[in-house]
Amino acid sequence: MPANSGNKSCSGGASDSDIAANFDDLHKPLNALQAIGAADHCIYCYDAPCIQACPTSIDIPTFIHQIRTDNVMGAARTILSENIMGGTCARACPTEVLCEQACVYNHGDEAPVEIGLLQRFAVDHLMQAGGAHPFMRGKETGKHIAVVGAGPAGLSCAHRAAMLGHVVTVFEAKNKPGGLNEYGLAAYKMVDDFAQKEVAFLLGIGGIEIKYAQTLGENLSLQELLENFDGVFLSVGLGGTNKLGLDREGTEGVIDAIDFIETLRQTDNKAEMAIGQNIIVIGGGNTAIDAAVQAKKLGAGNVTLVYRRGEDAMSATPWEVELARKNGVVVELWAKPAAINGDSQVTSMTFERTKMLNGKLAGTGETFDIIADTVMKAIGQQLDIDPLKGFEIAGGKVAVTADFATNISGVFAGGDCIATGEDLTVQAVEDGKQAAHAINDFLTSEGMHNG
Repeated sequence: MPANSGNKSCSGGASDSDIAANFDDLHKPLNALQAIGAADHCIYCYDAPCIQACPTSIDIPTFIHQIRTDNVMGAARTILSENIMGGTCARACPTEVLCEQACVYNHGDEAPVEIGLLQRFAVDHLMQAGGAHPFMRGKETGKHIAVVGAGPAGLSCAHRAAMLGHVVTVFEAKNKPGGLNEYGLAAYKMVDDFAQKEVAFLLGIGGIEIKYAQTLGENLSLQELLENFDGVFLSVGLGGTNKLGLDREGTEGVIDAIDFIETLRQTDNKAEMAIGQNIIVIGGGNTAIDAAVQAKKLGAGNVTLVYRRGEDAMSATPWEVELARKNGVVVELWAKPAAINGDSQVTSMTFERTKMLNGKLAGTGETFDIIADTVMKAIGQQLDIDPLKGFEIAGGKVAVTADFATNISGVFAGGDCIATGEDLTVQAVEDGKQAAHAINDFLTSEGMHNG
């Protein structure tokens, strides 16, 4: 997001104290008494559906029972044994469509168990207690693995590989680790620099080094990685953003929502952020919601989220959409971008009404304008395939087998750069964990073969 320019103002006129309050924890953590009460609500189902709904297969009834019996450290270990980034996932995971949606209480009139908050209670307790890392490194294997990308998938892979006895070097393009957790989630979901605290905790297992400002295809060569390491895990994330395909898309004030979110996350004093008074956010996913809500929290007067289809087609969860409305965001449905207006600076956008016609989205010819000094595009990201020459690409993602192997021997991939379902932190963590086991199997079988 650019610094003060044009008709943008810092924090939209809101006071520093207002901004600080606006970016406080979205979900207040449970205290010990509240956690016991929430744990008492669980009936510890046999073949619990919440476990099936969790991409990392955390034994949810067990960790909740451990909280209930005052074994909070044990509960944290149960969580972290399957999801080493359980702290972030407890804060940002859409539990309302995963584990909590699967809770059997949803079949009746009672509210589901507060699994996310209970998970946060346990993991935070362990991290705040300090002490030795809860997991030990395995016996040294003599193998050295390269991980490209210090996001959730890469860090998860690195940690599990260390548990398996391998040495790991992580190559990260930015100057801080964390990937989406550090740069892409709303600030009110990740307060108190939690992403960096979690990385420091994860690295506590030992055997993992992170090298920064290392970009594949620029100062990092796949060939060199293959020559110098025994296995490679690719977790580069999605670097490109989709375009509207309209004239004047490069006009001042038309930006990518992910850039706005990243800049905001890296700004210590949120009140110093420049924000316009009339904001349009285009998109229907969680990134669009995060951008729109944060614009309001910064003090923008009018924020309109525009989506081309109906609400049921939005990839953002209903809970997130309602969060936007509660924060004063206007949600405009069935409208697609038609024109960006303004010469050197965007002044408004023209949208065309849409409808479904014979199973396809079609314009109706009816148009309307929305005044804007800032337009944020959140219409999806794409993989930058330029640095990935030699890899098989399918559907815009790196093609992998069931065990995360690419078409290049010794190179595995996971996270958002492959197609394994939802682009969620929790799925990326699972990809990294499973890929570490696949790499371990590859190295073991290779060693046996060479022997």
